[in-house]
Amino acid sequence: MEVECIPFKETGYFSQLICDYLDQKKELSPFYNRFPLLENFDDQIKEKASNYPKTNRTVLVNSLKNQYKNIEISNGTQENIDALKDEKTFTVVTGHQLNLFTGPLYFLYKIVSTINLAKKLNEQHSDHHFVPVYWMATEDHDFDEINYFNLHGKKVLWNKKAAGAVGRLSTDGLEDVFEIFVAELGNLGLTDSLKELFRSSYLEHSNLTDATRYLANALFGEQGLVIVDGDDKDLKQLLVPFAKKDILEQTPFKRISETIKELSKASSDYNIQVNPREINYFYLKDGLRERIVEKNGKYGVVGTQIQFSREELLSELEASPERFSPNVVARPLYQEVILPNLCYIGGGGELAYWLELKSYFNEVGVTFPMLMLRNSALLITEKQSEKVKKMGLKVSHLFMKQHSLINKKIRDISNIDIDFSPQKKLLEEQFQHMYDLAEQTDKSFLGAVKAQEVKQKKGLDVLEKRLLKAQKKKLKDHVVRLTDLQNELFPNQSLQERQLNFSEIYLEMGDTLIPLLLDKLDPFSKDFIVLRRA
Repeated sequence: MEVECIPFKETGYFSQLICDYLDQKKELSPFYNRFPLLENFDDQIKEKASNYPKTNRTVLVNSLKNQYKNIEISNGTQENIDALKDEKTFTVVTGHQLNLFTGPLYFLYKIVSTINLAKKLNEQHSDHHFVPVYWMATEDHDFDEINYFNLHGKKVLWNKKAAGAVGRLSTDGLEDVFEIFVAELGNLGLTDSLKELFRSSYLEHSNLTDATRYLANALFGEQGLVIVDGDDKDLKQLLVPFAKKDILEQTPFKRISETIKELSKASSDYNIQVNPREINYFYLKDGLRERIVEKNGKYGVVGTQIQFSREELLSELEASPERFSPNVVARPLYQEVILPNLCYIGGGGELAYWLELKSYFNEVGVTFPMLMLRNSALLITEKQSEKVKKMGLKVSHLFMKQHSLINKKIRDISNIDIDFSPQKKLLEEQFQHMYDLAEQTDKSFLGAVKAQEVKQKKGLDVLEKRLLKAQKKKLKDHVVRLTDLQNELFPNQSLQERQLNFSEIYLEMGDTLIPLLLDKLDPFSKDFIVLRRA
């Protein structure tokens, strides 16, 4: 049951850039194509259809069939892959790292948002077909970002030395992680399903790409989710012309650098998410993913002795495109080149760097997708919901910083007025008379009056804080209960979705978890959703 909807900008967890984007501030309109409203998809479809080559569909479908050849596939997914041959079929896509056992809870929210968007578009446009896609970040090399998940406040860690693209990593060693996972689950209800899901995903597949594909397919295959691995020679072949422009002409470096300047002019509050490099590709082999750099006409691979002349590099690119791995700047273009895509669904940080890319897409003639903020949710038990009510709070109050929340609660329940605002106002009125007097006598006296006013206001601030501290001590029981509840729902004083793994919720909800999310999360919502769980 839906408990409460909180506008994203009121949660305090989203940047000014994203809040302004959701408000469609005119200053940001040059940085995106169309805002993700249902009525805007007609024009997006027409634009994408006009410049997405039919030959790309053939390559895409053949690659997907090859990627799925060793996995049991649902009818919905098979139908969606086959449908991609048709020029009236389009995708909506989200991307995510290959986090161990999905990593943080929002992995589910990203994919649910994508599936639900495809459903809504299919309902709206009966003459077209829309396919939800999960793009696996198989070529990332930040192993330390993906080698763990949290369960019951503990880190379940895959302790392994790793180098190169994470998708190619062997799953050797995950037997030990499985044992740790099983021990932590203990004899709690619904553990068998989780154990079997982990075992089938990671102990029956030889690399992390295949394991993650199996896992995501097990969770969402029945919804027709199509999973794409970009570490694919045939798909990379479609990227070759764009990689040349990047490496030889530095097109993205120039265009994105200009955009960053324009974004900074739009608002000093907009933090730049990523900066382009002169070359935005890594050289990729088993155990190796390092940047390509140019110096004095030679192209080298950082940290290695590998070096190419211009001609040798171009020859290598044509013959072995799978060895060229796009970075965070070039990867979005790669995605839009190979997919008949309309919309990218991502978190705030992702949309922030996408907003830097539009001029680059325009330069190379690739349609810029619509950008949609993924759903965010807080799952709260009935018991927790009752605690919130008994404390005289709303769930929205729990999004406050902990010290601010405590101060608010103490002020609310204290039988002593801790707010010294009336005293400060009275002080200001008294000092106004002093200022009037100084104006009539000697204006050099003004500085002394101002200094005394500041001093006395500071004194009141100190007294107010000391009184609040004294009341916190007196009302310690209220403070403890409040902080305990907030810590349950906001572990490490962060959003639940960024800390918890889905398995922790699954232990209580079982197979009702994903259907609940599919039913309640609306991709077009501009609210942070609070959901009560059984």
